[in-house]
Amino acid sequence: MSSHPDYLREILTSSVYDVAVETPLERARQLSRRLHNTVLLKREDTQSVFSFKIRGAYNKMVRLDTEQAARGVICASAGNHAQGVALSAKRLGMHALIVMPVTTPQVKVDAVRALGAEVVLHGESYSDAEAHALERSRDGRVFIHPFDDPDVIAGQGTIGMEILRQQSGQLDAIFVPIGGGGLVAGIASYVKKIRPDVRIIGVQTTDSDAMARSVAAGRRVRLDHVGTFSDGTAVKMVGAETFRIARRLVDEFITVDVDAICAAIKDVFLDTRSIVEPAGAMAVAAVKQYTATTRAKGETLVALTCGANMNFDRLGFVAERAELGERREAIFAVTVPEERGSFKRFCTVIAPEGTARAVTAFSYRISDPAAAHVFVGLSITRRDEAARIQRSLESHGFPAIDLTDDELAKEHVRHMVGGHSRLATDERLFRFTFPERPGALMRFLELMQPTWNISLFNYRHQGGDSGRILVGIQVPPKDDRALQRFLSELNYPVVEETDNPVYRLFLQ
Repeated sequence: MSSHPDYLREILTSSVYDVAVETPLERARQLSRRLHNTVLLKREDTQSVFSFKIRGAYNKMVRLDTEQAARGVICASAGNHAQGVALSAKRLGMHALIVMPVTTPQVKVDAVRALGAEVVLHGESYSDAEAHALERSRDGRVFIHPFDDPDVIAGQGTIGMEILRQQSGQLDAIFVPIGGGGLVAGIASYVKKIRPDVRIIGVQTTDSDAMARSVAAGRRVRLDHVGTFSDGTAVKMVGAETFRIARRLVDEFITVDVDAICAAIKDVFLDTRSIVEPAGAMAVAAVKQYTATTRAKGETLVALTCGANMNFDRLGFVAERAELGERREAIFAVTVPEERGSFKRFCTVIAPEGTARAVTAFSYRISDPAAAHVFVGLSITRRDEAARIQRSLESHGFPAIDLTDDELAKEHVRHMVGGHSRLATDERLFRFTFPERPGALMRFLELMQPTWNISLFNYRHQGGDSGRILVGIQVPPKDDRALQRFLSELNYPVVEETDNPVYRLFLQ
């Protein structure tokens, strides 16, 4: 006899509707027309706390006995789970202590406090906050796990119950964002019991794919670093129970990148006039990728828009990268001879008379008497157009490199072209992810060797709890081992870009 919970029974008897609402399943009309499939959005972003997390938190907390409730609850979270626990505690008359990393944006801290919870800021990451919350729970408070708890999983599973009730006819697949796995475990547990023919497709970001890697390995895998653009799914290690369920019931995993997510945020806005957070757009991005790769037509596909707690100051970044995600912009590095008439000839090639192609970016600085290296962005209408433009440029005598998928080009170089310097000898170039907290830069500087020199530094704030930094460091070759020790001790996510052709053309 199985010792595992009967999730069908647990979901059917859950108490989430004391605080949650049955969210609509809406047809995304524009997206459906474009993809030639029926795309339905399960609008969990319309819950009172703008996230599905209220379901699992409340279902766990309402089942506590009188003695446990009197002792209060505690959790660790930087966002949606914190608000779910805080609101549930308010409705149930419990005291809630929420431990949040010190890097948590103030708007999220204020939102949790507004719901009546006590907030403690501790640590630089979720892991630090969780360790502190578990330590504090020794005083008798009940720790409310964000995903790896049967009651939490059952609460999230009510979404699957609603989808099958709302779409009783054709239903081919449900696309579910995955962080720790509580959401997909709950939905899959219900759907596969009632409609085993419906495919469950888990969605993760390319830089936070712990569940996909774990299922492939047959064991839980811990990631060293996770991307934080989709902070709602940035989990280094999935839960034991969520992994057990996902490896049995999830049919497929799809990973999506930042550009695809930004484009999906725009898609949701165009159909609903609502702005979802990055995690809330992941399923839509996966639907688009699925239909492009499988060439599916006439299917009915559900995408879960799981949250809308978006920082306003991220929207500029989202708008910029959405064009790249939709392949509405292509960017190139082009070499143009420094001779009379060549610039005019170049312009006629990239934007021929009579075409609607627009120049979206153009940067150039003279640095060589024989050749100019131009950074150019162009509007496109088809994904394959970039390759055709590149061939056209080269056929007219302009060597070109397609940079549309190059992170260094998209994040930094397009904003700072023209940085060649004869003084930057022994320069090594790195892309870092710094935590957005006081002292992060100072720690970097203090760990550096005093004989090294910073020769380039570029930073763009994106509204999250981390910042993306491009740094050039002049390091003598004899100090290579010391450099590796420095990077290891610093332990910030880093990619070396010294050999990137974009760097050699525009910055070196």
